[in-house]
Amino acid sequence: MTLSVLAAWKVMDAEVRRLTGQAAATAGSYGASYEQLGAVWGITRQGARKKWPDAVSRPAPTAPGERRLALFGGTAELTQAPAGDWSWTGRGADGPSGTVADGARHGTAEEAAAHAGAFLKEHSLDIDIDIDIDIDIDIDVYGGTL
Repeated sequence: MTLSVLAAWKVMDAEVRRLTGQAAATAGSYGASYEQLGAVWGITRQGARKKWPDAVSRPAPTAPGERRLALFGGTAELTQAPAGDWSWTGRGADGPSGTVADGARHGTAEEAAAHAGAFLKEHSLDIDIDIDIDIDIDIDVYGGTL
């Protein structure tokens, strides 16, 4: 009887690990860092990296004057012109591409990133996650069932 309860909890544990792994990967694809994942789970950044090693992708190294941004399931590239100002191009998670409006330039990489981030947020996917878990455990105790 207690072994069957233990076996049921083993199945639940495996399912919870699978679901939390999926949730961490989804959060990572939307731009969450290991530090943020760890904070939510109550563990360190290093602990989150160990628990979900593939949840957060590392961006490829960029050349000076180039930056990459991954937020809300989309990506954007920031580019610095020889004059020192910045522009961006991006693709939202829902498919559309975007760029700096009317060829305008931004004075800093942070300003360009803010505009690109707003575009990516506007073109994110709405994802609702519903989790229903039903557990029915019958425990036989001295010939009776609880």
